[in-house]
This record gives sequence, C-alpha cells and structure tokens, in this order.
Amino acid sequence: MVSVLGLLEAKETAAREVIERLREEADRLLAELGEAEAGLERLVIARETVAEVLNGPAVAAREAVAKEADAGPAGVMVVPRHREGLSARVLPEEYQRVMAVLEAGAAGGGVRARDLTVALGREAVPAKIECVRSMAKRLVARGWAVEETPGVFTPAVASVVPAAGA
Repeated sequence: MVSVLGLLEAKETAAREVIERLREEADRLLAELGEAEAGLERLVIARETVAEVLNGPAVAAREAVAKEADAGPAGVMVVPRHREGLSARVLPEEYQRVMAVLEAGAAGGGVRARDLTVALGREAVPAKIECVRSMAKRLVARGWAVEETPGVFTPAVASVVPAAGA
C-alpha cells in the first residue's frame, strides 16, 4: 500500500518540475523580449540619425516628435522608453500633459490618479480615473515617472517637460 506522504511527495516533486520548466521558459521569453526591445531601440536611433543627417538637427527633432506622438500600429499611442537626454517632447501630447501635472505636483509629494484626472480637465468618474491611472502606470513602466507609494505618481527626472509654448 502506498503511503499518503509518499503520494504527496511525488506530487510535490512533479509540481517543482513544472515550476522549474515554466521559470526556464519565462527566462527565455524575457531574454527574447529584451533582444527585441534592444533591436527596436537601435532602429529608432538609426532612423533619427538618418533623418538628422538628411534634414539637419532641427528638422529631425520635429519629425521625431511628430512620429512619436502619432498612434502606433493598432491605434495605440507610442510611449518610448526614457533614456538619457530624451525630452518629454517625444511623448504623445496627452502624455506630455500628464508629465506637466506630475512635475507641478512633485513638490507636494506626488499626484494621485484622481487629482491627475481633475488637473487634466476630465470628469472624476471611475472610468476616466482608471484611464489616467493607466497612462501614469505606462509612464512608470517606460521610466518617465515613478510610483514609490502605491497610487501616487511623480516624475522620474526633474524638468522633463518644456514650458508651455516651447
């Protein structure tokens, strides 16, 4: 007769093997994702460099801002990862507005999604608050903002938003 403890140990061993296999697969996928993101980053830099060489720095900067602000393949706004020397002007206009509010609220310890929604001139209803929270979380994920306290957002770097009219 098989003992209950023996059966449990066998199931535990099988579960550990599944977990290990899934971890290996997740590591492989994360490595693949990292390579794909690095490839995209190189392509963006190459496009910007070619545009700058062909058109001069001022034209290339305007084109980069316009292209980054456009909707992506499925109508999704492109929010590039923040990197050294990258201005918030490359963000879509609505994300620039979010960053401006975060910058203004940074001295007060950050901005909550509800307050951010109101500051953007939107009605403070759950659907609109969640939309703005999603935008703030996307900025966090891409390195533009931080969420040190759950639900409270601040800019990741100081003075990333140009003055109005600039």
